[in-house]
Amino acid sequence: MSMLTVVRHGQASFDSDDYDQLSELGKQQARQLGKYWADQQLSVDVVYAGPRVRQQQTAELTGISYCLAGLNWPQTIMLQDLDEYDLHGLFQCFAPRLAAQNSEFTRLQEAYRNSVGRDDRLRDFQKMFECLLHHWQIADTSDDVESWPAFRGRVARVVRLIQNQSEHKSRSVVFTSGGFIGGVLQQALNVSNQTALELNWRIRNCSLTEFVFTPGRFTLDSFNMIPHLADPAMWTYR
Repeated sequence: MSMLTVVRHGQASFDSDDYDQLSELGKQQARQLGKYWADQQLSVDVVYAGPRVRQQQTAELTGISYCLAGLNWPQTIMLQDLDEYDLHGLFQCFAPRLAAQNSEFTRLQEAYRNSVGRDDRLRDFQKMFECLLHHWQIADTSDDVESWPAFRGRVARVVRLIQNQSEHKSRSVVFTSGGFIGGVLQQALNVSNQTALELNWRIRNCSLTEFVFTPGRFTLDSFNMIPHLADPAMWTYR
């Protein structure tokens, strides 16, 4: 069987002008991953990354740290399908429609806008985001937002691509985001849409989720591991 290791990007720059950049802590997380894999003499055959800066930065910094040990890191293949949910469409198009129809979501939006301090803003954003994604999952399709079925479809395309193109007993590594990882878990475990989201919320930055597979089988092997982040100060979720 072959192995797929899916890495969530390191901590991004929450509540800044450009979220899609690794924070300094996120960069450290990625470097620690590369060093850990080098120390383990882990052989990597293929590396994929999504189109977001935070995903590609995590792959790049992991690879640089890995190469410092004199090991070979494959050239990263960028896959558009490894992108996160359509966050632009969700916040710019879907959220205003939901706010006009759902008073609870409007209340959560206001709570987030008025929150002060990083911890409170993280908490209030998470509550609002969970509500938004729950309604998105059950909403009718729309031309201006990628639907939940379309999102699941591109997750499935990536899994099929890796199953079909990987050499026997090879290791592929994917750098992506939490929502995409939740979708891969849903495919492997055949769980509900809501459970896919619940799994997503627990995925730490720069954590490892692994699957074993053949062309006809795809099985979860481990979930949300952070052996490279021994210091709890480096454990983050957003």
